[in-house]
Amino acid sequence: MPDASRIVTCLIAAGAFALGMASYVTAGLIPLIEKDLDVTTALAAQLVTAFTLAYAIGSPITVAMMPAHRQRAGLLGMLALFVAANALSAVAPDMATLMGLRAAAGLAAGTYLALGIAAASRLSPDHQRGRTIAIIMGGMASGTVLGVPAGLWLATHLGWQAALWLISLIGAVALVGLMRWLPALSPVTQSSLQQKLGILKDGLVIRLLGISLLAAVASLGLYTFMAPLVRAYTEHSITPFLWVWGVGGVLGSFLIGSLVDRFSNLRITAGIMTLLGVSLIALPLALSLNPWAGLLPILLWGAVGWALQVPQNNALMKAREASGDGHLAVALNESALYLGSALAAGAGGVWLLLGWPVWGLAVAAGAIGLMGLGICLPTSRGRDRVSHPVRRGDV
Repeated sequence: MPDASRIVTCLIAAGAFALGMASYVTAGLIPLIEKDLDVTTALAAQLVTAFTLAYAIGSPITVAMMPAHRQRAGLLGMLALFVAANALSAVAPDMATLMGLRAAAGLAAGTYLALGIAAASRLSPDHQRGRTIAIIMGGMASGTVLGVPAGLWLATHLGWQAALWLISLIGAVALVGLMRWLPALSPVTQSSLQQKLGILKDGLVIRLLGISLLAAVASLGLYTFMAPLVRAYTEHSITPFLWVWGVGGVLGSFLIGSLVDRFSNLRITAGIMTLLGVSLIALPLALSLNPWAGLLPILLWGAVGWALQVPQNNALMKAREASGDGHLAVALNESALYLGSALAAGAGGVWLLLGWPVWGLAVAAGAIGLMGLGICLPTSRGRDRVSHPVRRGDV
């Protein structure tokens, strides 16, 4: 990877680190915010909803409306908006203002990630795109695993605003670096909005989005219920189990890149979905044998769950490269992840309300992960048949 390309990738990953923090830290700040602004827990929790809805729905629309010749300006502008929205959130005088700013931060975050992955992929050599995307996704995973606890520690000692100031500071450092190092980007293919909507008719893209949706239902969905699942087998603190899941996510995100550069994206995806399904189904059994034995499937679950988005984004970029809307495909992929997580959280809540066993959530999640395997295997075989011979690294 050329030095300039490496620097740009690392700076985009630094912005993704801040994004990972912003995506998950608000949930931990709710008790402090409701006390400071004198609002109910239910209302404060809607700050998370505002961020995620804007991220999932607003960012694909923003990416689709981005002028073809303004990709560099768009990336820098979205990161600047993200920094400003988080900084202004820290000084918001009331809940209504804070709610609007969290929505702005979510919109900017989702758009920035899609444009950042696309820009870094275009600047890196073809044979190193997997590692490039892995660095960015690893940055986001690190922001979740390392940044969120750091932000919550600061919030405990200095107030909830301190966490948002830290996010803004990290984002600002990335922004200044990108203003210096990010070169001009060649315009993507100019197309009308109607032509961009044609991406939804691309069978390969739809299958890839379907895989991400099912993976999110299985992985992110079960993560929502990890605490009741673990506590059904032990009274130990849930913290070590959450940390192991996060450490697995960081390792998986970074280490998968070299494999993506060597082998077929969809074959790697098939392997990941298999491991995801098996690890989730095995988790209740491992916990029943010994609670600490559950750390192994949790580590594997975290690793493959986070690693999946590297081959997914790489495949989507390649699938739509000729059409010039790979960044839109990545934005839609992020929307699929948030949608899957939301669907699973709702379904899991109903499951528990019905009084069904909590271990069944893990088994159901594993089965859903294996359903994703059923989608990607025929896709991989079909792609192999039309490529003679199949080159390593091909979609």
